Amino acid sequence: MPMIRRSLPPRTNNSRTDPVGLYHASFRPAIEVCAVRTLLRHRDSLVQVASAHLLRLQKALDQMNVLLHRAVTDITGTTGLAILDAIVAGERDPQKLAAHRDHRCKQSVAEIAAALKGDWKVEQLFTLRQSLAAWRFHHQLADECLLEIHRLAAKLENRTEAAPPPPTKRGKQPDAAVRTLLFQKFGVDVTAVDGVNTHVGYTFLTEVGPDLSRFASPENFASWLGLCPHNKVSGKRKLSVSTRPVSNRLATALRMAAQSLNRVEAPLGDWFRRMRAKLGPAGAVTAAAHKLARILYTMIKDRKPFDPARLGNPVLRQTRKENALRRAAAKLGYALQLIQPVAVS
Repeated sequence: MPMIRRSLPPRTNNSRTDPVGLYHASFRPAIEVCAVRTLLRHRDSLVQVASAHLLRLQKALDQMNVLLHRAVTDITGTTGLAILDAIVAGERDPQKLAAHRDHRCKQSVAEIAAALKGDWKVEQLFTLRQSLAAWRFHHQLADECLLEIHRLAAKLENRTEAAPPPPTKRGKQPDAAVRTLLFQKFGVDVTAVDGVNTHVGYTFLTEVGPDLSRFASPENFASWLGLCPHNKVSGKRKLSVSTRPVSNRLATALRMAAQSLNRVEAPLGDWFRRMRAKLGPAGAVTAAAHKLARILYTMIKDRKPFDPARLGNPVLRQTRKENALRRAAAKLGYALQLIQPVAVS
């Protein structure tokens, strides 16, 4: 009896498959973008190794009861490195070590000297010297890798030859050269978005690239990042709505950018604080990272500059702030009175 084969109909209901039932290929940027991505990931690994050596250095100081981290805020700053170099060179006098204090240091020479009275153990000094040398060596490698990243990134196709507009965000301004490079590759200034710095822009450029045609919509892009709810339904009942366990470097960078929105006095910062009160810290970070991903997707794909006014009505936002202050004052038995009109930002 001849064998009869039954052909199965194509699975057209699954969004991960094409009309003939085959799975779509996973996203991979262009070869030129992948080259920059490899170097950026390599630099991140070098910085992580350098941080591990810094922890060993700190452990050696703790074992010798040298509380340098209490005397200076950053032991890898100007004052901290000068004191560490003097210790490695053989200096043990706390007063002479504290004399390396930079004039910008808030602690006095006496306060620094009081924290540098330790028992100088030979084995810990050896560990300290090697850890400091390893930390500097890996940071030197990271700096060399960063120069190569800039060189390869400059070869990517430019979407514009114009210079970026003046920065509008307050606080520490990004590197002008890196900001110009990102503006020319994307065609828009991604650093204009609150919370997004040059590191997030570089991560976006190397992990995805300026071409977003592979993603049909912001929803698809957020799903690829793993920043949208993953609904698990069984018998018309939702079992879970948590995000998928996706390991994505861009999603991690966006989550870090979202955490900084808590201190931003802007529409995005106000929105993040409302979400934090509603969803909690973890849920607010995920929601803000999702919103940042959608904003960057729209900016880069449509080449439209960031417009904070589209995030909400500034007059309504000002009214809500005033009403919240009036309610808080009423609970304490006070009444607020407007002295002069406040300009709406």
